[in-house]
Amino acid sequence: MMKKGIFLLIAPLLVGILLIPAFSQEDMEVVDNGSFLKKQRPPVVFRHDEHNETAQLEDCIECHHVYEDGEKLDDESSEEQSCSECHDEKGSGNILGLKKAFHSNCKGCHLEQKKGPIMCGKCHVR
Repeated sequence: MMKKGIFLLIAPLLVGILLIPAFSQEDMEVVDNGSFLKKQRPPVVFRHDEHNETAQLEDCIECHHVYEDGEKLDDESSEEQSCSECHDEKGSGNILGLKKAFHSNCKGCHLEQKKGPIMCGKCHVR
Protein backbone atom coordinates (compact mmCIF):
# COMPACT_ATOMS: atom_id res chain seq x y z
CA MET A 1 0.00 0.00 0.00
CA MET A 2 2.84 2.39 0.86
CA LYS A 3 4.60 1.68 -2.47
CA LYS A 4 1.42 2.57 -4.36
CA GLY A 5 1.13 5.88 -2.46
CA ILE A 6 4.74 6.80 -3.23
CA PHE A 7 4.22 5.93 -6.89
CA LEU A 8 1.12 8.15 -7.01
CA LEU A 9 3.21 11.03 -5.69
CA ILE A 10 6.26 10.47 -7.88
CA ALA A 11 4.50 9.70 -11.20
CA PRO A 12 2.94 13.18 -11.65
CA LEU A 13 6.24 14.78 -10.67
CA LEU A 14 8.12 12.81 -13.34
CA VAL A 15 5.50 13.63 -15.98
CA GLY A 16 5.76 17.32 -15.06
CA ILE A 17 9.55 17.28 -15.28
CA LEU A 18 9.39 15.66 -18.72
CA LEU A 19 6.78 18.12 -20.04
CA ILE A 20 8.53 21.33 -18.92
CA PRO A 21 11.16 21.24 -21.71
CA ALA A 22 8.49 20.55 -24.32
CA PHE A 23 6.52 23.67 -23.41
CA SER A 24 9.57 25.89 -22.84
CA GLN A 25 10.64 25.31 -26.46
CA GLU A 26 7.30 26.39 -27.89
CA ASP A 27 8.73 29.38 -29.75
CA MET A 28 11.97 27.63 -30.68
CA GLU A 29 12.73 27.04 -34.32
CA VAL A 30 15.65 25.26 -35.86
CA VAL A 31 16.88 26.78 -39.09
CA ASP A 32 16.34 24.09 -41.71
CA ASN A 33 19.66 22.58 -42.78
CA GLY A 34 18.12 19.55 -44.51
CA SER A 35 19.32 20.74 -47.93
CA PHE A 36 22.98 20.34 -47.00
CA LEU A 37 24.45 17.00 -48.07
CA LYS A 38 27.42 17.19 -45.68
CA LYS A 39 26.45 18.88 -42.44
CA GLN A 40 29.54 20.39 -40.85
CA ARG A 41 27.81 21.93 -37.87
CA PRO A 42 24.55 21.48 -35.95
CA PRO A 43 21.55 23.48 -37.18
CA VAL A 44 21.06 26.96 -35.78
CA VAL A 45 18.50 27.18 -32.98
CA PHE A 46 16.65 30.42 -33.63
CA ARG A 47 13.92 31.96 -31.47
CA HIS A 48 12.21 33.92 -34.24
CA ASP A 49 9.83 36.12 -32.23
CA GLU A 50 12.35 36.79 -29.46
CA HIS A 51 15.02 37.73 -32.01
CA ASN A 52 12.73 40.11 -33.90
CA GLU A 53 11.55 41.76 -30.71
CA THR A 54 15.10 42.26 -29.43
CA ALA A 55 16.33 43.47 -32.83
CA GLN A 56 13.21 45.63 -33.23
CA LEU A 57 12.48 44.07 -36.61
CA GLU A 58 8.91 44.57 -37.76
CA ASP A 59 9.29 44.21 -41.52
CA CYS A 60 9.52 40.55 -42.57
CA ILE A 61 11.35 41.40 -45.81
CA GLU A 62 14.42 42.35 -43.80
CA CYS A 63 15.18 38.62 -43.76
CA HIS A 64 12.52 37.09 -46.02
CA HIS A 65 13.48 38.86 -49.22
CA VAL A 66 12.52 38.39 -52.85
CA TYR A 67 14.73 39.37 -55.78
CA GLU A 68 13.70 39.83 -59.38
CA ASP A 69 16.26 40.53 -62.10
CA GLY A 70 18.89 41.18 -59.41
CA GLU A 71 16.76 43.83 -57.65
CA LYS A 72 15.29 43.38 -54.18
CA LEU A 73 11.52 43.85 -54.26
CA ASP A 74 10.43 46.12 -51.40
CA ASP A 75 6.84 44.89 -51.29
CA GLU A 76 7.30 41.11 -51.57
CA SER A 77 8.10 38.63 -48.81
CA SER A 78 9.30 35.03 -49.01
CA GLU A 79 8.22 34.10 -45.48
CA GLU A 80 6.04 31.24 -46.72
CA GLN A 81 8.98 29.65 -48.55
CA SER A 82 12.00 27.71 -47.43
CA CYS A 83 15.32 29.44 -48.18
CA SER A 84 16.34 26.36 -50.15
CA GLU A 85 13.55 26.97 -52.66
CA CYS A 86 15.67 29.76 -54.16
CA HIS A 87 19.14 28.92 -52.81
CA ASP A 88 20.65 25.53 -53.52
CA GLU A 89 23.80 24.26 -51.84
CA LYS A 90 26.21 25.57 -54.49
CA GLY A 91 24.48 28.68 -55.86
CA SER A 92 24.54 29.79 -59.46
CA GLY A 93 24.87 33.09 -61.26
CA ASN A 94 23.66 35.91 -59.01
CA ILE A 95 21.97 33.53 -56.58
CA LEU A 96 24.07 32.77 -53.52
CA GLY A 97 24.56 29.23 -52.30
CA LEU A 98 22.45 28.37 -49.24
CA LYS A 99 25.30 28.53 -46.70
CA LYS A 100 26.54 31.86 -48.06
CA ALA A 101 22.96 33.20 -48.18
CA PHE A 102 22.38 32.32 -44.51
CA HIS A 103 25.70 33.78 -43.43
CA SER A 104 25.47 36.97 -45.47
CA ASN A 105 21.90 37.62 -44.33
CA CYS A 106 22.31 36.83 -40.62
CA LYS A 107 25.97 37.52 -39.96
CA GLY A 108 25.96 40.48 -42.36
CA CYS A 109 23.18 42.15 -40.38
CA HIS A 110 24.93 41.42 -37.07
CA LEU A 111 28.13 43.02 -38.39
CA GLU A 112 26.26 46.00 -39.82
CA GLN A 113 24.33 46.59 -36.58
CA LYS A 114 27.38 45.77 -34.43
CA LYS A 115 25.09 43.45 -32.43
CA GLY A 116 24.54 39.71 -32.34
CA PRO A 117 26.80 36.70 -32.71
CA ILE A 118 29.26 36.38 -35.57
CA MET A 119 31.37 33.42 -34.40
CA CYS A 120 30.31 29.95 -35.62
CA GLY A 121 29.83 28.33 -32.20
CA LYS A 122 27.51 31.07 -30.96
CA CYS A 123 24.79 30.09 -33.47
CA HIS A 124 25.76 26.47 -34.21
CA VAL A 125 25.62 25.25 -30.62
CA ARG A 126 26.67 21.63 -30.06
